[in-house]
Amino acid sequence: MLWKTADYAGWGRALTATGELARPERRSALDALLQDGLVPAIGMRRSYGDAALNDGGRVIDMTRLDRMLGFDPATGILDVEAGARVGEIAAAFAPKGWLPAVMPGTGFATVGGCIGQDVHGKNHHHAGSFCEHVVSLTLLTAKGAVEVSREKTPELFRATAGGLGQTGVIVSARLRLLPCKGDVMVVTERRVEDWDEHIALLDASEATYTVGWIDATATGAALGRGILEEGETGSGLVPKRVRYRKVPFDAPKFALAGPIVRAFNAAYYRRVPASGRTVVKPISDFFFPLDKIHDWNRLYGKRGFHQFQCVVPLSSAPALRDMLDEIASSGLASPLAVLKRMGPGRAGFLSFPMEGYTLAVDFPNRAEARELIRRLKSLCVDAGGRIYFAKDSLARGTDIPAMYPDLAAWQAEVAKADPDGALITDLVRRLSLRSVA
Repeated sequence: MLWKTADYAGWGRALTATGELARPERRSALDALLQDGLVPAIGMRRSYGDAALNDGGRVIDMTRLDRMLGFDPATGILDVEAGARVGEIAAAFAPKGWLPAVMPGTGFATVGGCIGQDVHGKNHHHAGSFCEHVVSLTLLTAKGAVEVSREKTPELFRATAGGLGQTGVIVSARLRLLPCKGDVMVVTERRVEDWDEHIALLDASEATYTVGWIDATATGAALGRGILEEGETGSGLVPKRVRYRKVPFDAPKFALAGPIVRAFNAAYYRRVPASGRTVVKPISDFFFPLDKIHDWNRLYGKRGFHQFQCVVPLSSAPALRDMLDEIASSGLASPLAVLKRMGPGRAGFLSFPMEGYTLAVDFPNRAEARELIRRLKSLCVDAGGRIYFAKDSLARGTDIPAMYPDLAAWQAEVAKADPDGALITDLVRRLSLRSVA
């Protein structure tokens, strides 16, 4: 297996790396690559910042280790390699009455990546995080292959779930899928007039899947307006065909200028009738709406973008409103802004979720946006919240202990699994998450 030098980036394209990559196609090839020591593993690089970057070092691209190894319809347990994509699992099993229990906002996320970030989805208030549905996983550590499970190796499991790939290379996993009614979604959409109504509707929702699009440019009495979507799986219905498009070039800076974004958001808000509506969508269109626009990250231009995503406790909803007010007043936000209600479910020491509300907003990579994100981060810390490592590209190490009180427990377990720091990545260095003797 040859190592090839390449330039690569996270999905936000604001942070980049240069180093050697290898892409094994079989477990034997992976083992051969690791004979001389551990190397960080990456997937489709859908994390927005530098979680999948190792500038000046080596990484292993796991995307060809993507086989579905076996499925037990009696239990709903799927054995799958770490490079398999969540969207492909959903497409293969939804017609059979099964879905991944938790799906992030892109179907291109790999199983290994979902474990490394302990991702959440539109059903977190009911189902918790991804790793709460991982029965076990195979991990290559400095001491060799280890079968990791919540029952047999609880501390290592908690360090691996949401652990940013720092305990070893995830080779495969056993996932417990959830029953579903079919391969379409029945989605109820309604307009939301302001922040208070948005929070009230999220709190009251009993739907299996719930998400709010929020107009991050609306100010004054309209602050927090948006669209609430509540979804259930269905069958026997024919959705509209999904049309896929591709962004062929980096958009110019003016494409996301304030007046254009405000006009787009106003039109998007009005696309749902004032009385609301119920529509039938393909599974992919509901769970992964941006995947139908290939290379949509190029809309932010060649300098890329940053995302700010935080979660705050239920009691800190007013603080989150203040953050949104600052975002809306800045005129810097893009059309991509999401508000969700989260439950308490989290599987790892560094898992992002907490019971509360999560807000995610994208910003073009500009100096004023970077400064705004730094202010928002400080407000998040003051509110008792935390930022999401899968989206972050700007935080510093001094921010993390207050957000993640289990950091020391994670560090202790990681030091056992990777004592030489061979798995340290750019994000881990930037946030000073580990110290190696």
